[in-house]
Amino acid sequence: FEGRNSTHQMKKLTNAELKMLRDRLLIDVSDKALDSGLPPYYRPGPDSAEIEYMKERRAALGGSVPRRVVTKASLPLPGPAVYDELKGGSGKQPVATTMAFVRLLKDLMKDKGIGARFVPVVPDEARTFGMDAMFPTAKIYSPFGQRYEATDRALLLSYKESQQGQILHEGITEAGSMASAIAAGTSYATHGEPMIPVYIFYSMFGFQRTGDQMWQMADQLGRGFLLGATAGRTTLNGEGLQHQDGHSLLLASTNPAVVAYDPAYGYELSFIVEDGLRRMYGEQPEDVFYYLTVYNEPYPQPAMPDLPGLREGVLRGIYRLRTGLAPVAQVLASGISVQHALAAQELLQADWGLGVDVWSVTSWNELRRDALACDEAGLLHPDEPAATPYVTRALMGTTGPVLAVSDWMRAVPDQVSRWVPGEWSSLGPDGFGRSDTRASLRRHFHVDAESIVTAVLQQLARRGDVAADLPTKAVGRYRLVDVHLPPGKDNEGGTA
Repeated sequence: FEGRNSTHQMKKLTNAELKMLRDRLLIDVSDKALDSGLPPYYRPGPDSAEIEYMKERRAALGGSVPRRVVTKASLPLPGPAVYDELKGGSGKQPVATTMAFVRLLKDLMKDKGIGARFVPVVPDEARTFGMDAMFPTAKIYSPFGQRYEATDRALLLSYKESQQGQILHEGITEAGSMASAIAAGTSYATHGEPMIPVYIFYSMFGFQRTGDQMWQMADQLGRGFLLGATAGRTTLNGEGLQHQDGHSLLLASTNPAVVAYDPAYGYELSFIVEDGLRRMYGEQPEDVFYYLTVYNEPYPQPAMPDLPGLREGVLRGIYRLRTGLAPVAQVLASGISVQHALAAQELLQADWGLGVDVWSVTSWNELRRDALACDEAGLLHPDEPAATPYVTRALMGTTGPVLAVSDWMRAVPDQVSRWVPGEWSSLGPDGFGRSDTRASLRRHFHVDAESIVTAVLQQLARRGDVAADLPTKAVGRYRLVDVHLPPGKDNEGGTA
């Protein structure tokens, strides 16, 4: 029978084939029962040798599977003081958001109530992310302890391996690192002990390389934090296209369990991490996990501004960061692009006498998810007043067109365009870019401050709000066709 090499298109066996199978397996079913045209189900009795054998083997394996036992146990969450450093800003010291997060993680791991439950996972270069400061205290886990002399042993922050180590330094294996993250993220169910994986990786090597495992983590109801470091398509130039991630947020949007954020500042990170711990490990734990995109480009981190509804805006996905003088347009930016949007705001005022509002969008994905939920509620309850999406309410009553800019493909901000009142346009690094500096790369993709200025002028000219030739003048004034910018135009700091 097997030798026929039948394909999966074969839907059922013939009567002769059924009898052949019955005889071969010694199944106690008569010819009459098979000739009836409706073959019977066959189940050996509970005392049969077959059933007894199956029960014995199942008992030897530890019982029936699948079996998921979840003991609801909330963790003692840290108090607000642990987040104060990020909320206080960095003064004049340039700090990348990756470094800001690592500082917060260090403080969280010192917390007496929850610190021991953090599981930092690094697939490659922990030093790249500033995690070497954790080596002396948290140490790198090794089941055998340290069995070699580290080449950097003379350094204060040298490699320290220990059987009691807390950091999983996996070597260059993103698949193995994701497996560790899943194991820690599901330990609340498999072992009755909630653990908090914090998996930090080059963002290009996350959803693109191990996206199937991210789906597996969702399928297994895993919890924890994934950090796409060196995020964005223009922050890590010079190492080829392999690190220019402009789409992981788009891939993250396809996973229903992923809560994705693209923060620009440390105080935004503090709100997001605090709320993430509450949602995943608080009184009513949710089966979600967080994806945070953090950058390697340093810039001064401002102190938390005194803005109404700031915390809600950060967590929901958008808030007005800086109001312009008599604003005629709205600029929405996320992540590293917030810096360029603020610079564009100053240029528009200084060079063209125009004011714009700048908004920080912490999560395009969460704004879209909220809007879809509003649409779904309207579909199911047409007789009730329609719910208004958060992004619509935030921008309702603002003046002028809306321009979105990010270090991600236009498809990322365009997710929310249908719910934004007014004229919409977006800028983003679609395509490949091989420029040698960040400034040149951003000019190539036209996501720098001067390109934002020109795009706003173009929107206003289309509406008749400014002279029709203003965009052309801006292209000439800022030399937008020149994609090779001189040295010193950009801050090239930050590690790879």
